[in-house]
Amino acid sequence: MNEEIEFIVDEAKEGMQKAIAHLKKELANIRAGKASPQMLRGVMVDYYGSQTPLSQVANINTPDAQTLSVQPWEKSMIQEIEKGIMYANLGFNPMNNGESVIINVPPLTEERRKDLVKVAKAEAEHGKISIRNIRKEANHDIKKTDASEDEKKLGEDEIQKLTDSHVKMVDEMLKTKEAEIMKV
Repeated sequence: MNEEIEFIVDEAKEGMQKAIAHLKKELANIRAGKASPQMLRGVMVDYYGSQTPLSQVANINTPDAQTLSVQPWEKSMIQEIEKGIMYANLGFNPMNNGESVIINVPPLTEERRKDLVKVAKAEAEHGKISIRNIRKEANHDIKKTDASEDEKKLGEDEIQKLTDSHVKMVDEMLKTKEAEIMKV
C-alpha cells in the first residue's frame, strides 16, 4: 500500500481509538447503582475563597457498593465539602462523623435505570457517528491521493475494516453498560 494511504489509515485508526476512549470515559460517568468516586467528579468546594474540585481537597473512597467516603485533608473543610455536595444537586444527602463525609448512594429505581440506558445508548450513538465521520474523512483523503485505483481501493477497504471493528467495540461496550445498569 502507498505510504500516503498508510498514513491516512493510521490517522483514522488513531482517531477511532480516541472516539472509543472518549466513549469509555462517558459511559464510566453513568451511574449504575454502585458507588463510585467518579460520581463526585463535578463537585466544587469553597477552599479559602476559591472554587476548587473536591478531588483536590479530599480523598474519595468507596468502602462498599452503596457508600462514598470523603476524607478531607483538613478537618476544617468538612462543612464546605458537605455544602459543595449539596450544591452539586446530585441527589445525595451527605452526613459527617467529625472525621469525614459519608454519602449513602440510594439504589436506582426501575424508571431511572431505563433513563440511564437511554443516556448510554445516546453516548454509544455519538461514538458511532464519530467513527463514521472519521471513515468519511479518511475515504475522502484517500480519493485525493495520486495513488493507483487499486491502492485507493485497498486503503478504503482497510478503513472499512477499522470502522466495522470499532463500531463492534461500541456495541459491546453498550451491551456491557446496559447489563450493568439493569442489574439490580
